[in-house]
Amino acid sequence: MPAPQLVGAAKNSESRLLDGIAPPDLKVILAAGKRRQYVSNSVVANQGNPADHLYLLTEGRARFFFNTPDGKKVNLLWLTPGEIFGESALLSNASRYLVSAETLKDSTMLVWDRGTLRNLAGYYPRLLENALLIAYDYLAWYVADHVALISHTARQRLASVLVGLARTIGKRVSDGFEFDAKNEELASAANVTAFTTSRLLSEWQRNGAVLKRRGKVVLRSPERLFLHTS
Repeated sequence: MPAPQLVGAAKNSESRLLDGIAPPDLKVILAAGKRRQYVSNSVVANQGNPADHLYLLTEGRARFFFNTPDGKKVNLLWLTPGEIFGESALLSNASRYLVSAETLKDSTMLVWDRGTLRNLAGYYPRLLENALLIAYDYLAWYVADHVALISHTARQRLASVLVGLARTIGKRVSDGFEFDAKNEELASAANVTAFTTSRLLSEWQRNGAVLKRRGKVVLRSPERLFLHTS
């Protein structure tokens, strides 16, 4: 029976969705979900499609993104194990996904369909409360990102993106925190041009703030990112 394995995965990911739920109830909730695996670069949820499922990332990495009407892909929040997407599947009125979600590495997820999820939320109200708190955090992230867009310089925005990625998906190495990120991904996340991203990364590499490797960034000295803010 897969439930014990799923319990372990959720515990290791320390998901806020399951925070404060008693072990017997947790076992029921997890057993109701389906374990699915996705290869890297899979689009799991599509913007505008019916929000029929909620996903809990247990292994791997994913990211929200948004497609603009003119076809531009805007990278949004990176997701690590324990994070969820598709919370709108909990709503009483049928809704659609506001953004898309894609895997950045081979990933494993627990997936609940909308009917099952709403039944569980009826029995375990803490599940709905936790999802609401997570949605609130996502809204807080959006507000902070929007404020940065209208009030911070390109340098400050890109620096904040680097610090945020180092904190959330970075791996401790001998000379700092290493994470996977391409220049175009960083440019999209900070809402700056690819040229500006390349120029600032080169400057920060010269002053010892970062170290660029093939498809990776090592954040060595965060305080050096903010030496010049003009």
